Amino acid sequence: MSKPADRPVDELTFEDAMSELEDVVAQLEQGKVTLEDSIKLYERGSQLKAHCQEKLKAAEEKVRMITLGDDRSAVGTEPLDPD
Repeated sequence: MSKPADRPVDELTFEDAMSELEDVVAQLEQGKVTLEDSIKLYERGSQLKAHCQEKLKAAEEKVRMITLGDDRSAVGTEPLDPD
């Protein structure tokens, strides 16, 4: 199987994208890459960030839909009884 960095961003899972984004940030913070490579890393990082945001938004929407009742009113949103 190919490394996540070898795959198109839109094919990555959220976890793979986050892991790669962490690697990109670490490389940029170390400052041991050329300017050209830094630009490529920054571009990839921007794509990864956008991908992660899209995945999170989709997950939030799924959770929101799960918590809506048939009449579109929220269900299961009462505070939990701590006792």
